[in-house]
Amino acid sequence: MENFESRLDHYAELVVRVGMNVQRGQRVFLRATRAEAEFVFRVARAAYRAGAAYVHALWEEDELDLLRAQLAPRDTLDWMPDWYAQAFNGAAERGDAFLLLHSPDPELFAAVDGERAAAVRNARLNAVRPMLEAQARNDFQWTVCRVPNDKWATRVFPGDADAREKLWDAIFYTARVDVPDPLAEWKTHIAHLTKRREALTAKQYRALHYRAPNTDLTLGLPRGHIWFGGDSRSSTNIAFAPNIPTEEVFTLPHRAQADGHVAMTRPFSVNGVLIDHYTLAFENGRVTRVEASNAQDALEKLIATDEGAARLGEVALVPASNPIARMNLVFYDGLFDENAVSHIALGRAYRFTLQGGTHMSNAEFLAAGGNLSIIHEDTMLGSSEMDIDGVREDGTHEPVMRAGEWAFDV
Repeated sequence: MENFESRLDHYAELVVRVGMNVQRGQRVFLRATRAEAEFVFRVARAAYRAGAAYVHALWEEDELDLLRAQLAPRDTLDWMPDWYAQAFNGAAERGDAFLLLHSPDPELFAAVDGERAAAVRNARLNAVRPMLEAQARNDFQWTVCRVPNDKWATRVFPGDADAREKLWDAIFYTARVDVPDPLAEWKTHIAHLTKRREALTAKQYRALHYRAPNTDLTLGLPRGHIWFGGDSRSSTNIAFAPNIPTEEVFTLPHRAQADGHVAMTRPFSVNGVLIDHYTLAFENGRVTRVEASNAQDALEKLIATDEGAARLGEVALVPASNPIARMNLVFYDGLFDENAVSHIALGRAYRFTLQGGTHMSNAEFLAAGGNLSIIHEDTMLGSSEMDIDGVREDGTHEPVMRAGEWAFDV
């Protein structure tokens, strides 16, 4: 127990010092549920020790969203209260450090009508649209992390009486908490990802070409694209790590230049519905066909959320031998599964991944190849069977990944 308590404190310290990188005198805004309450208090203590002026937790309950989707009148599902929007959008405008903490149930909405579940989700996203747009510009420091619950743990470790403890162990391991000095370990890890992303940015490939079983996909890259990974910089030039854990380097694809088909390699949960064994086909940047072994309706509703939901906003490369992948687990959660294998994201692009993107109007960003949407959903396509080529300006190809591993040194 003493060791577990110590690891929890190290995890909280990591979230505060590396994830959000809370500055002296800064406010901290946390989104959490009852399942994460104990960890929230640890984060608050660590934040105040780091010099935070004020820590506020906005408590939400996924089960209340479930009841709303099941029972509320349909004509009320598109509404959110003004105070909710003001809380998120106001904190973003002030430049508070954000912690988006979640304890997911991958199949929470499995038995709910897909249209009603999507309406509840989209109402929340529309209410905080200004915060999401500020997040896409890195106007403030923000990080995402997870805390286990019994339903999630049982999904990852079915039939195991110690499922929750094992999921905690997995989180600590993937977050690099189980080392003598986690903060120093993260400094080294971020430095390695920085070298990789700088090398890719210097390449300025015109496109990436993916080949794997049932996959042949070409993604165009806009001129001036910038690769990120490990940490980012806020508009006030403060370094922070958006994801804990993280193994990816990523940029934005051109919204109009995705062509081919791809078989996804890991399930993902959308609107509380777990979708597995699915394929996407693209023409001129847009999803033209989806096929899923289950919950195809939920996938179709996702890409119909808005005009940009059927286009891509992120392309991320992850080596198949990274620590998360080596665990040989499916986490049924985007944060972990996206950092286990290479992936692409439907929906919103991060403006900071395009040179000058944070200062562009919406029209300018779209014209430059960026994508706009209220959604950003990572879908996993990587495996140890995937080869990726970079396409140069002259049309020639060079290896970027072979059999899921980096094909060049940095």
